[in-house]
Amino acid sequence: MSQLSPKPVQFKFGEYISQAIDLMKKDFGTIFLSFLCTIVLSIIPFCGLMAVGNFYKICYKIEKGIPTGAGEIFNFDDFVPYLIFQLYIFAGLILLFIPFGVFSITIDNDGMISGLARGIGMIFLAVVYFAILYVLLQAFYVPALITFKKITDIKTAWNISKIMTKGNLLTIFFFSIATAFLGELGIILCGIGIFLTLPFINVSHYFAFKDGLAQIEHDELTEIGKKY
Repeated sequence: MSQLSPKPVQFKFGEYISQAIDLMKKDFGTIFLSFLCTIVLSIIPFCGLMAVGNFYKICYKIEKGIPTGAGEIFNFDDFVPYLIFQLYIFAGLILLFIPFGVFSITIDNDGMISGLARGIGMIFLAVVYFAILYVLLQAFYVPALITFKKITDIKTAWNISKIMTKGNLLTIFFFSIATAFLGELGIILCGIGIFLTLPFINVSHYFAFKDGLAQIEHDELTEIGKKY
């Protein structure tokens, strides 16, 4: 039986990128079609994160040599926990921007007061931006916990992810920037190339999630074997 023992993980930046490239070489056709299906399902409101989660499952099966197909993107088993996760995000954004909206309505549009108000507004927006970024980085492992560990309680998933990302927020941030840059090279090199490189972002995140979960897993059977 495998249980989770949350702890700060060792984030292996370069290893995840290398593994993503290798997996795409192994079965690019399935990965490509699965990515297209992910885009299609993401058009439906509140289905985007679930589609990406299903994409991670397909990556796992390809890596393990388990038969799979792009049609598995349209599996709605994890819809409810992902819906709740997104509702939490939207509620948080609304709460953050309510003060800014009230402030915008009540400010004077003339003279120095307007300039001061705009300055305060810009500062507020900057604070909100960094607050959102900070929370999203701490929630980095939440999709993995929902998809692979079936943790449907978002508060539990959030608390575990927060522990796992401790001390790694900057590394995770730069990892996300790097994979996004590599994934969007298709736009720079060739317009159609975006469909060849964008799947790389999700595949590299899959390996980051897989390794992170592996580091916090506690296998009771293995521990028993060590004792005897």
